[in-house]
Amino acid sequence: MMISTEQDTLVIGGGFYGTRLALMLRERGESVLLAEREPVLLGRASLHNQARVHNGYHYPRSILTSLRSRLNYSRFLDEYPECVDRSFPHYYAIARGMSKITSTQFAEFCRRIGAPLLKAPQAVSRLFDPSRIEAVFEVQECAFDAVKLRARMMRALADAGVVVQTNTEVMRMSRRAGSTVVTLRTQDGVERTIEPSLILNCTYSRLNGVLAASGAATIAAKHELTEMALVEPPAELMGAAVTVMDGPFFSLMPYPSRGLFTLSHVRYTPHYSWQDIPGEPTADAATHSARRETRSVHMLRDAQRYLPVLRSARYVDSLWEVKTIMPRSEQDDSRPILLRQSDEFPECFTVLGAKIDSVYDVEDALRATLPQQARVA
Repeated sequence: MMISTEQDTLVIGGGFYGTRLALMLRERGESVLLAEREPVLLGRASLHNQARVHNGYHYPRSILTSLRSRLNYSRFLDEYPECVDRSFPHYYAIARGMSKITSTQFAEFCRRIGAPLLKAPQAVSRLFDPSRIEAVFEVQECAFDAVKLRARMMRALADAGVVVQTNTEVMRMSRRAGSTVVTLRTQDGVERTIEPSLILNCTYSRLNGVLAASGAATIAAKHELTEMALVEPPAELMGAAVTVMDGPFFSLMPYPSRGLFTLSHVRYTPHYSWQDIPGEPTADAATHSARRETRSVHMLRDAQRYLPVLRSARYVDSLWEVKTIMPRSEQDDSRPILLRQSDEFPECFTVLGAKIDSVYDVEDALRATLPQQARVA
């Protein structure tokens, strides 16, 4: 076991958040080590998701989240144009029953946040069951290709000189002579320690793992084992995305990296959940995620009640992932970011964001938190 101080900063987790923040810190002049437990970057939550780039429409019960989404949507499209699929129309349908908003309220909400909204063409509206759908709107919202995004981030990391180590797990932190020492283990069991002056914990569903292993206070978080069904959509939809709002309904979104569509359902996508409660033992997300049995039949059956043409959709596969949210999000549907400093290990900050483009909010919060002067590389 040897102590190395070669890197000023350790970023734990090589998803989109970890890679973005590693690049941001490298631009500040710091030497950065990015440690990823999996064999590839952007291989977990950044890959196994709906691939929606949010433009505010999805959060009519949280104006702040919607406004931030509108701003970050433009930033993401401007920065990653080659990683975004904008080729398809997207329709939001407002349900007549069980919806938390009406079509009039939704239109007023879009006006307030400045989100483009048009009445859907009649040929599209006719595809929906009028007894269950009040109105259908055309919106501006796209999808990202996670495989192209991974390639883009890998090139950027290499060009910036960030040291990347995959198949490397951060085991624990400990205090020594007023500093935090971090123990890392490679896939073949070799351990080493480093002593960084800054640690970013960007491990998403495993955010409490290293904290608990280090004897630090954990963070209240809810985890869900989720399933996104991958389907071939019916020809009648002509490649369009569909989202039914706002309640226990569904979304059909292009998944560009596989040439299929994700079908998610508010009721059936979460298979079960568990919580990390501060002061209590932390459950291992990997253990929970081992239990998988598709609910695609239930998703399709319910979605067909609102969009009958989905009877000809064909199930192909499923994307499985652990989704982590802050408990308050269930109350107001907000998607706040988390940037929390550890009391026991003040060099360590835990990061969590619910949407891919929320990384800009995390970056802004991190810049405001860290000393402004950049170090000399």
